[in-house]
Amino acid sequence: MKWMIPLFIFTSLLVIIRSFEDPYKILGIHRSASVTEIRKAYKQLAKEWHPDKNKDPAAADRFVEITQAYEFLTDPERKNMFDTYGKIKDPPRPRRDAQYRQFDPFDEIFSGSGFRFRFSDQDITLFHKLSITSRAYENILVPKSSRTPYLILFYADWCFPCLQVEPVWRRVMDELEPVGVGIATVHSDNEKTLARKVGISSLPCLILLLDGRPILYKEPIFSVQKVVEFVRYKMPYRLVPAIKDDTIDSFLSGWHDNRVRAIVFQKSESLRLRFLLAAFYHRHRVAFGFVPPGEDTAKIRAKYQVSSEQDALLVFNEITERPVASVSMRDIPAPTLHDVINNNYYLLLPRLSSQAVLDGLCPAAGVSWANRRLCVVLVSEDTPEQEVHRQALRRLAMESTYPKDRVRYMYLFQERQTQFLYALTSGENSPREPLRHVLILCRRDNSHVKYEWVGGDETWENYNNTKQFIESAVDKILHSTPTQTLLNEAVIGELIDEHTQGVVSRFFTRLLQTIYYLQDTLGKEHILPAVSLIATLALILILAYYMSYLLKLEEMRVQEKFAARRGSSSFSNGVKVNGGYQPQLKIHEMRAETYNGLVRLLRPGCRTILLLTDTASKPKLLPKFHKCVWPYRRNKTLLFATLNLERGLAWFTEVLRQSLAEERDLTINPKNCVGTVLALNGLRKYVCMYHAKHPEGLTTSGSSSAKLKRRAIEPPGSFIGFDDTSSESEGSDVEQGRRTSTVSKFNDVIYVENLLDGLPNWLDRLFEGTTRRYYLNYWPDFTGK
Repeated sequence: MKWMIPLFIFTSLLVIIRSFEDPYKILGIHRSASVTEIRKAYKQLAKEWHPDKNKDPAAADRFVEITQAYEFLTDPERKNMFDTYGKIKDPPRPRRDAQYRQFDPFDEIFSGSGFRFRFSDQDITLFHKLSITSRAYENILVPKSSRTPYLILFYADWCFPCLQVEPVWRRVMDELEPVGVGIATVHSDNEKTLARKVGISSLPCLILLLDGRPILYKEPIFSVQKVVEFVRYKMPYRLVPAIKDDTIDSFLSGWHDNRVRAIVFQKSESLRLRFLLAAFYHRHRVAFGFVPPGEDTAKIRAKYQVSSEQDALLVFNEITERPVASVSMRDIPAPTLHDVINNNYYLLLPRLSSQAVLDGLCPAAGVSWANRRLCVVLVSEDTPEQEVHRQALRRLAMESTYPKDRVRYMYLFQERQTQFLYALTSGENSPREPLRHVLILCRRDNSHVKYEWVGGDETWENYNNTKQFIESAVDKILHSTPTQTLLNEAVIGELIDEHTQGVVSRFFTRLLQTIYYLQDTLGKEHILPAVSLIATLALILILAYYMSYLLKLEEMRVQEKFAARRGSSSFSNGVKVNGGYQPQLKIHEMRAETYNGLVRLLRPGCRTILLLTDTASKPKLLPKFHKCVWPYRRNKTLLFATLNLERGLAWFTEVLRQSLAEERDLTINPKNCVGTVLALNGLRKYVCMYHAKHPEGLTTSGSSSAKLKRRAIEPPGSFIGFDDTSSESEGSDVEQGRRTSTVSKFNDVIYVENLLDGLPNWLDRLFEGTTRRYYLNYWPDFTGK
């Protein structure tokens, strides 16, 4: 039996060699077929020749041929070699280079099972050498990703597909690291929290960390070409716009945004990744443009004498007629690109528009005065009238003989950097109005500066005067000791970033980032459940709203019938809803049949708020009473009711009689009792009383406390119209013309509309427990007659 295994391997090799003469014929497709067409043809043939579905003895061999042809054609490098040289094997090499993998026939035999076995040139220690921790990811890579994108591969020790992509990963490193892409790996078993945070679902998994946002690589094919396209596609939109003959002037004249201009020339239509990465790295200080080949860019190439056979980079400042720096060669290395840009990173006269610009133009000198850098700053305004002063200083900066590492010229806008200027105008000899003045400063550290103000309006009479005045001041400071000049010292804070986005811009930027993140994260397996969940929630909300609407309609219909049936037996104020009447608060009417429920049979802790009216005053008092008690409608311990004094005067008289200190007969005028509000506690048998002339019903300030003290010694019912002297006449004490000891304010006429003005304050004191309680021996009977 041992001889059968080598025979099987030899037979399989013969089948592969024989069948792989033309993989296109095996799949039955044309040489120009796309990846989608290759995949579609493979699926159809695989279903037809799968050994489980096809009983033909040759089905297994045929299925192996189809699988091998599909894997061969989906590998861009091997497919390109076959299309170019007509060979299916890699050409022999004199030595084994780490960046190329070798063809292994055993790998082709067993690749249909999903694994690739490599017996050479594969070692997972490469992943270990590049491995980072979650702390390094958060503290190092995420901040750096704002300028340098990082490719991070998640792997594990016992991951056979990870071994499969190891040669491709080496080629990705060799291809992308030199042009400016960071490379790192993460051991998913050791950093499970990071893998879960990023959204790793299977291994190996590649992500692109760009501007702090991880983006998953979802292509089914892992190759150098696909990874390069992935990085290119995920770069910010319109980072490097195309420039034509009719747009070159507007692009170069846009330096007012405080950024230099860089133009890239190429002989190919697509911008190379190294230029794209350089533009991303320097995007805060340099605006890049791309000049593609074509007839609509011929004038630009002729103007700047750029060859169409080479790549070129031109850097411009405020002078748009000629570049300040240029480099041209067939393949410009990435370090050369960065060197040219860094040497021309700022305009001739840059604006202090952020703390980063200040740190770059005017770094701290430290303790050594010999390393000092003088910063000559013009205080200006963002108006066209001030451009003449900025132009004069720009010309002075261009003609300056001082090296840039000793003297730098710049300006700032007074209205945008007010805090910075405020700290520098508080010293001696500082101008009251710093506009058009020149400030010479030297930074000792990040917050301490030494400075001196020079110049003024007389400085800008003519250019020669300006140049002589400023250069003499600079020479004096450079050739003096620290104790002889720059005597003023101040503590400054960070400059305001003038390029930061506003609230609306940040909102839309965050919204776009969220959309892009969802596009990168959600696959087909996530979209259908998400859509199903959203549709279910929407259906539930619609049904709930519809049921609520039907319930409201039913309630309005029932309440209309109930109101029509009860008539005026109870008062329920409400609001109109869709033409219907919806009650909000119920106010009962005290009668013989409702008396026990409102008073005697009240549950412990419950009270009834009772309004006394007559037939004439009820339409005026009841709405206002309803408005006063409306905030307490949800209190389940309160009942609200009204009492018609024409029916309940005898009951109210008995309540007043029991509240007096000594018993006596009372004769009360019902007109004086209108507007009285009683708080009845049925269980504890006490009454709290409100009346417009009662001391507790006062609404005035100032002397009200003194009046309240004077009224506290008077009989409880004196505010209604009787005093300690009993009356036997049929009229009230007031009707008989008797004078009481009350203050004249309480004898003033009060209109019916104003009787309840003090009720809200009295209700507050009632629930605070500060109102006076009149205790009764028993609740009198209510006959309603």
